[in-house]
Amino acid sequence: MNYKNLAAQALTAALKVRSRAKAGLVSPVCPYDVCQELGISVKFVDVNMEGVYVREPKPRIVLSALRPLARRNFTCGHELGHHVFGHGSNLDLLIKDREDENYNSPEEFLADSFASSLLLPALGVRKAFASRSWDAASASPAQMYTVACNFGVGYTTLVNHLTYSLGQISRTRANTLLRSSPQTVREGILEQASSDTLTIIDRQWLASTADVEVGALLLLPPDALPSNDTLLPVEDSSLPTLFRASRPGVVRVCTPDNSWAIFVRIMPFQFRGLARYRHLEADEDD
Repeated sequence: MNYKNLAAQALTAALKVRSRAKAGLVSPVCPYDVCQELGISVKFVDVNMEGVYVREPKPRIVLSALRPLARRNFTCGHELGHHVFGHGSNLDLLIKDREDENYNSPEEFLADSFASSLLLPALGVRKAFASRSWDAASASPAQMYTVACNFGVGYTTLVNHLTYSLGQISRTRANTLLRSSPQTVREGILEQASSDTLTIIDRQWLASTADVEVGALLLLPPDALPSNDTLLPVEDSSLPTLFRASRPGVVRVCTPDNSWAIFVRIMPFQFRGLARYRHLEADEDD
């Protein structure tokens, strides 16, 4: 199997999809929004797996609501890759059960490479580091974690992409970074033990939106405040701009002078249902 040729095919396909979705070559993309743009239904279900791609009668993707959000994002990109390359219906089990298969199956390798190229465009990743005056080759775990947040992927996914796809960090450096688990990195940033998901949003954020689940923590830029109580300050934290997502909905976060702003889209924890409805605010009468 020619991995280099397959990776090139995946990159070309990902660039075409980004073009169709009007996403450009730099900005992070939401895979669920891309699927909606392409007419592919995405649904979250309460099943312990990674995801399913169903080609007939209408293309649709089914994802496990039980997996971490960053993992779901990548799996959605992976299943979209199966669609783009015309593969048949496909069931992906838990990632630990299919890692070996991915590198022996051209279809699985293509789908993984497509997801990486779609969610982590080379120009966007380079800009994410450069705009923060960071060097990917020597970036700290906290810096890697921050950039991963910006693209909606996991810490490990970004490190592996920088190593094996973009060639921006050495394998030795990657191994050093991967000795720090995402939870360890989070706890170092929060300065306390925590099992909560953390999204770091700074002024160099490359997207106009950020996607989180109810219960997730968000570290915002200094002086940035949400426009409503879907985000609540964490009172017992030493970090003054640490907030927690309290309920579903969409909230604008901005600085007092409006020189910086984004929209945070909040979905219920482990949301079950069609992806296009994931940010609808809860009905208080329910």
